[in-house]
Amino acid sequence: MILALLLTLSAAPLRADDSVLSVAPESRIGTFLNHAQDLVLNAMGFMGVPYRWGGASPDTGFDCSGFVQYVVRQAAGLLLPRSSYDMVRLGAAIARDELQPGDLVFFNTLRQPFSHVGIYIGDNRFIHAPSRGKSVEIVDITSTYWQQRYNGARRLPL
Repeated sequence: MILALLLTLSAAPLRADDSVLSVAPESRIGTFLNHAQDLVLNAMGFMGVPYRWGGASPDTGFDCSGFVQYVVRQAAGLLLPRSSYDMVRLGAAIARDELQPGDLVFFNTLRQPFSHVGIYIGDNRFIHAPSRGKSVEIVDITSTYWQQRYNGARRLPL
């Protein structure tokens, strides 16, 4: 699975408007791939950590935004806002058919747009801290539940 993720990352094209660091193109691509790879691998290291409302640590548990905030800070050194509502204002909007590993994906799970966030890992899957009684898991974005609640995606300036 990790090999497939790495192949996806290395084959994913970058466009000039991808809101990544402004450095030489070769360097920019390498930086983006390294940070996106680190982000996905770091996130996967927290599989099984229990959900905890307001949680922002692997020691005590994660809620969805606490999980994303923690992973992005550890993997890319970026400090994100604490709520999914504020995270959706960052980076560049990405069409669903342009998702790449490391993109943030947003859902309406509380009858409010952007009330849930996860990290896209490739192959129509994302990782997230789901809800009370569950733990960090990988799910299929094309399942009926998630497809009906999908609100959009953002690419961070990694």
